[in-house]
Amino acid sequence: MKLELDIHPLQSWIPHQDKPLIISGPCSAESEEQLVNTAKQLKPLGINILRAGVWKPRTRPNSFEGYGEQALKWLQTAKKEVELPVAIEVATPQHIELALKHDVDILWLGARTTVNPFNVQEIADALKGVDVPVMIKNPINPDLALWIGAIERIYNAGIRKLAVIHRGFSTFQKSKYRNEPTWQIPIELKTILPNMPIIGDPSHIAGRRDLLQEVSQKSLDLNYDGLMIESHIDPDNALSDAKQQVTPDSLRNILGGLQTRISRGENQDAVFLNQLEELRKQIDNVDRELIEILKSRMNLVEKACEYKLQNNVTIFQVERWNDIFRSRSEWAQKMNLKGDFISEIYKLIHVESIRSQTEVMVKRETVDNSK
Repeated sequence: MKLELDIHPLQSWIPHQDKPLIISGPCSAESEEQLVNTAKQLKPLGINILRAGVWKPRTRPNSFEGYGEQALKWLQTAKKEVELPVAIEVATPQHIELALKHDVDILWLGARTTVNPFNVQEIADALKGVDVPVMIKNPINPDLALWIGAIERIYNAGIRKLAVIHRGFSTFQKSKYRNEPTWQIPIELKTILPNMPIIGDPSHIAGRRDLLQEVSQKSLDLNYDGLMIESHIDPDNALSDAKQQVTPDSLRNILGGLQTRISRGENQDAVFLNQLEELRKQIDNVDRELIEILKSRMNLVEKACEYKLQNNVTIFQVERWNDIFRSRSEWAQKMNLKGDFISEIYKLIHVESIRSQTEVMVKRETVDNSK
């Protein structure tokens, strides 16, 4: 499925010479001095957009929630000092009104906003008739439909200068990341909306400085259009998200260490294209064989189900499942494949196996009852 949305190219509303687009600035605007000094140190790094948190949606009350309209005035000053466009998060129609009043150039919807369709619609209604770029972060939970729904609501309000921000997803599972990247979701979004610019947010995915380089590079390797990385002149004493912010000097090192690769369309070398095409043909052949093998496996599953029926045995056999789960992971590791990768595949196979066997049993019972 593809959605045909008339989205303006990123280059048309934020001109930048080289990919990737870089958005940086403090998590929160804490004072005029802090914001201006940070901006002055970031400008020589070649960043394209200055960001700062003005209103901070916090999990619990009595936490620092931003300085609001006062911070917008500081942002105006910083904008004049460094001559960079500025971007902030908005969560209500009132935020939009104040942001535009104070000459904010770009707005973004945060993850806690995107998750609520009612909230997104209120913002969309407030944006009607306004020509301002809007970036939409993924919702907190890994729900692609919810993310696309937010995009459509803002698009239907007449906004054509659109981009999305991948900031990762909340999870109860143990993870080295603050927010699990779940890369397949933004990849799938890109297949549905191929002309939608994607900005990676390594700061919120990583949640810690030592992972920023890794997550930033991964984003670029997936052909993201830009990065949003939080930077603060004194991150250890920041009023919010101190662990994930870096100094401008550290940001310089991160950006300097990134490898910017080219997409296929930018490489016209005939030898490269021919070799890549040959490898892809081989991959296609292997995939076809995989599907044929899966079909053979499902045929055997159905035969096993028939045998269970004849002997009045339940579909799910926990001992068998535990054996499959353990042994396939061990086989994978012996072949230098990650056990977790194979385990996830077999979970999907098992779900389909249960569904198929249930269908066989229901059909058999229907036939028996009709006799």
